[in-house]
Amino acid sequence: MAGEAASTLGLSMAVLAESPTDAACDVAAEVIVGSPHVEGALRSLAERCDVVTFDHELVDLSLITLLASEGVRIHPGADTLALAVDKVHMRAVFVGAGIPVPAHAVLDLAHLDQSGMEDVLTSFGREHGWPLVLKAARGGYDGKGVWPADDLAQARAVLAPLTGHVLVEEHVEIEAEVAVMVARRPSGETVSWPAVETAQVGGVCREVLVPGRLPAAVVEEAAELGRHVADLAGAAGVMAVELFLTSEGLMVNEIATRPHNSGHWTIEGAITSQFENHLRAVLDLPLGATRPSHPQVASVNVFGGASGADPAGLLPHGLAIEGAHVHLYGKGARPGRKLGHVTVCGGDPEDVRARAWKAALALGSPRPDALSLPDGVA
Repeated sequence: MAGEAASTLGLSMAVLAESPTDAACDVAAEVIVGSPHVEGALRSLAERCDVVTFDHELVDLSLITLLASEGVRIHPGADTLALAVDKVHMRAVFVGAGIPVPAHAVLDLAHLDQSGMEDVLTSFGREHGWPLVLKAARGGYDGKGVWPADDLAQARAVLAPLTGHVLVEEHVEIEAEVAVMVARRPSGETVSWPAVETAQVGGVCREVLVPGRLPAAVVEEAAELGRHVADLAGAAGVMAVELFLTSEGLMVNEIATRPHNSGHWTIEGAITSQFENHLRAVLDLPLGATRPSHPQVASVNVFGGASGADPAGLLPHGLAIEGAHVHLYGKGARPGRKLGHVTVCGGDPEDVRARAWKAALALGSPRPDALSLPDGVA
């Protein structure tokens, strides 16, 4: 999707891919096969580019720092990436800046014995109540590396195979999950898209609604909070700020320092997509308008079903739904894998949501039992 945006701007994109079958290889002007953890591969990419950017944060920050010290333009930089890579670091920075986050404690499993670990858990549970949520400080995404624990015995079982740092967090009572996309240039210009309501099932985003059920005051507060986070992070490019709406207000849960699933709706649903503004931002070009192009937008993710069927074979069925903009990522189909998304724009919230779900289901995406779908969606 970044490659498609690059093409419209007359830009040429080189991709560092771990496999020549990665989806972006199909649209890149040049492909370098290699790992972002290997210095030689990163150098090969940097030699071919005016600026290096990312579609995930699972990179070696020491290598990024080294290349930047040699004059390679890398956006976002290592300090920004570190906030997304390490949840313990992120929480500490946000608390220091007065940004609301869930109550938490940190377990350093390398320096705590069993008794010390249980003391922290017991004390935290006594203060904030059970269940607790345990999060690996590094490496987690899409629900991976996140474990609820109803009691001390469950927490003990979760922690037994883990090493390093683990966050212990309160279990937050959520009224809605919210995300806001922000684009920021190195020179400081910052824009944000309207906050969206997301629905997570099993830790994975299934739908994005614009504006969903969010009151205007919450949308504005989320945008202000998102811009604050982007400035604090020194972001260069697009970043996602994921929030919980609680009875006490908004609090930041996670950030992603790259284009993000919660912003895919902007391709058809906003004046400028997150992908185009990401490219503008990392090149320090003027940013595009972010207002929605329609009053209501619904975007539903397409996942592999139990049969493992490729949604590309069902494309006629998805496209038969009026107004459905289908995006398939060219990934190998397997059950539970995110393979694409569908966006529908219009004026009626229930109508656009129903049509987006009809198209996603027609493409073979499994129906989520945990979500109540619109009337008329089989």
